[in-house]
Amino acid sequence: MVPWGAVLWRRLLRKRWVLGVVFGLSLVYFLTSTFKQEERMVRDRNLLQVQEHEQPIVWKVKFSSGNSSQLSNQCRNSVQGKLLITDELGYICERKDLLVNGCCNVNVPSTKLYSCDSCLPNGCCSVYEYCVSCCLQPNKQHLLERFLNRAAIAFQNLFMAVEDRFELCLAKCRTSSQSVQHENTYRDPIAKYCYGEYPPELLPV
Repeated sequence: MVPWGAVLWRRLLRKRWVLGVVFGLSLVYFLTSTFKQEERMVRDRNLLQVQEHEQPIVWKVKFSSGNSSQLSNQCRNSVQGKLLITDELGYICERKDLLVNGCCNVNVPSTKLYSCDSCLPNGCCSVYEYCVSCCLQPNKQHLLERFLNRAAIAFQNLFMAVEDRFELCLAKCRTSSQSVQHENTYRDPIAKYCYGEYPPELLPV
């Protein structure tokens, strides 16, 4: 025996006005969902434009002279160099002249402060440690600030994580997609470590 509910439902579906109501409700639901999605997209787009043009990203980088580790007579340094090391104070020295506290021994004649040896006028260097040391020069502060403001969108994931100027120079001098062309060739195979605002000039194809 067929339940009365099913019979009644089949009879209602045969009525044209019921089908019209169902179709109308479906159309209203579809239009409402579409308009809400469009509003959400416009709001997100406007928020992104505000972030890009009206609210510059607040960077963590501190440009004050010196870093907190100086207070404890300890230095962070560039670590990986086989022959040369740059400490966070801007000194570059041979690895054998690195003190146990991580700082370069300033009493050794070969230790240099803010050295730009191997660096070109465009801010690209052939030796990573010289790039970091040169980048730490006090007069490079405005250059780094301009770079951060220009690179806010393209490199925010990379540079938003840095805490101070030393970390910024370490990150900036590492080779990245800015240093290569065609994904596998250095723009400048010699001076490939850059702290400057702009990448090296593209080599002719």
